[in-house]
Amino acid sequence: MLNFGKANAKHRKLTENTMGAIASIFNSVFKGTIPTIKNFYTFSLPAGFSCPGALDCLAYANRDTGKMTDGLDQKYRCYAASMECTYPTVRASRWANFDALRGLTSAAMAELIGLSIPKGADIVRVHVSGDFFSPEYFNAWVEVAKNFPRTLFYAYTKSLRHIHTDVPVNLNLTISKGGKFDNLIKNFDLLTANVVFSDDDPEVADVIDHDDSHAMIGGSDFSLVLHGTQPKNTPAGEALKVLRRG
Repeated sequence: MLNFGKANAKHRKLTENTMGAIASIFNSVFKGTIPTIKNFYTFSLPAGFSCPGALDCLAYANRDTGKMTDGLDQKYRCYAASMECTYPTVRASRWANFDALRGLTSAAMAELIGLSIPKGADIVRVHVSGDFFSPEYFNAWVEVAKNFPRTLFYAYTKSLRHIHTDVPVNLNLTISKGGKFDNLIKNFDLLTANVVFSDDDPEVADVIDHDDSHAMIGGSDFSLVLHGTQPKNTPAGEALKVLRRG
């Protein structure tokens, strides 16, 4: 069985308005009622190793030692990789998921994921860490979403070579900018998100998402403010100092 995690404090702060918006996505299923969102889960794979499109954020935590390796073109360090560096149990859990899925057919991956999803899951964030590492793996999640029509699945992705948009209404995708395949963004009618170093960054979108609600329910393109640990003496590291003082 695969490992799923419980939602963190950020996700638990979602408002009743957000819950209503989530219900509207499933109007045909819930028939206008607002679901009670109690069971929020996450799924993860090893950062970097399962991210074929990573570029600006690329980082790896060694599977055995947790030692961090930053990508040569990195602009800011992946938060998820930092967590794997710090917490061996997190690292082991994500690698166990990756090992269990690699080498399976799309149908077999979908079956395994479906059997592993916690009972009564209302929302699942696909990949707090990791990404769609192959087209077959992406299609597995598409099939899972079809099989769980009363669960909202959402994911950020840079794996633009592996995804398509023939997906059910309960699978929301957001393109995470700053990847190897950004030249393909124009081929998709999907929201985009970019990481900015402050609210005053010239690249900031009109909307800054602080709780994942925009990725869950859609709307307009948005920004995410830099967070986590960053390498010392880098623009990201200096920007993080300013953010923490503010």
